[in-house]
Amino acid sequence: MTPEDGKALLQIARRAVGERLGGPAEEVARGRRLNEPGAAFVTVRRGARLHGCIGNVEPEGALGDAVARNAKLAAFEDPRSRPLRSAELADVRFEVSVLGKPAPLPVTSEADACARLRPGVDGVILSRGARRALFLPQVWRSLPEPQEFLSRLKEKAGLPPALWDDKVRLETFQVESFAEPGYKEEEAHAS
Repeated sequence: MTPEDGKALLQIARRAVGERLGGPAEEVARGRRLNEPGAAFVTVRRGARLHGCIGNVEPEGALGDAVARNAKLAAFEDPRSRPLRSAELADVRFEVSVLGKPAPLPVTSEADACARLRPGVDGVILSRGARRALFLPQVWRSLPEPQEFLSRLKEKAGLPPALWDDKVRLETFQVESFAEPGYKEEEAHAS
C-alpha cells in the first residue's frame, strides 16, 4: 500500500461517516489496490478514548468498500459506545488497519505461544470451538507482555483467562496502518 492509498482509505472512512450523518456524498479517487478484495479494521477515537472499532478478517469485496462499511459500523454500531453524533465528527480521528492474510500459529502450549508471538508485529486471532476474538498489533502498546496479552484475548473471547488446552487455536496476521493527524490512543486499547 502506498501513502496515497492510506490517505484515500482515511478519506473514505471519514466521508462514509459524514454522509451517514447527513453530509454530502463525495466520491474518493481510488487507486487500483483499493478496488481489489481486502480486509480492514476501522478504529474511531474521540480524543484518546475509543469510540468504536469494527472490521473484517477475510476480504468481503473491495478494500475501499470494506473501509466505508466498517467506518460506519465503528461510528454507529459498536456495542461498546453510543452512535456518533453530528457535532462530534470534527473531533473524531480515524485509523484504518489493512489486514494481511492470517496464518495458523501451531503451538504446543501457552508458554510456546508466548515465546513465538512478536509483540508490536503480530495481530492475533484466538479461537476455541465457537469462541473467537482478535487483537490488532496495536494492542501490544497497552499489553506488551505476551502472557497478559493472551489472557485478555481469552477474556474477550468469553473464555477464562487461565484456560489453555489442545482446543485453543492461534492465527497471526500483520497490518498496514494509517491514522489521521491527531489520532491518539488511550492506555487500554480495546480492539
